[in-house]
Amino acid sequence: MKVGVISDTHGLLRPEVMPALAGVERILHLGDVGKADIFKSLEKLAPVTAIRGNIDRSGPCSRLPETDVLLLDGHYIYMLHDVHTLHLDPAAAKFAAVLHGHSHQPGIRRHKGVLYFNPGSCGPRRFELPVTVGLLTIEKDADPTAQIVHLVVS
Repeated sequence: MKVGVISDTHGLLRPEVMPALAGVERILHLGDVGKADIFKSLEKLAPVTAIRGNIDRSGPCSRLPETDVLLLDGHYIYMLHDVHTLHLDPAAAKFAAVLHGHSHQPGIRRHKGVLYFNPGSCGPRRFELPVTVGLLTIEKDADPTAQIVHLVVS
């Protein structure tokens, strides 16, 4: 299963995001959505699961859950916006992956057998950070793998 992972759109869905996520079976948005109409565009590609971030304080995005847990191809995936607010041990909880955003800094690491994946930000550019989305590959009998996709933006 190929999953698109995005975060920190801050109300801007860049046109480069759609081709980067073409062919995914699901899209996971890790918060700081900014505008709920972003979901309408993303849902043209695949079903969307989203959580709220620290800027999602009003309107429809304020009603998104703070965290979510998904079971995808036999793997539990934990979604939260800011990894620094993680108040559980993902390895003890048997999560295969923790997906997070907030920092706008893309990153992939493993700790105690758990994949920690931040796709970075595909919204407004912040400082000198890249504009990125993520791809998560999930197969029943293998550990999930992640990839950061750098978007070429003007």
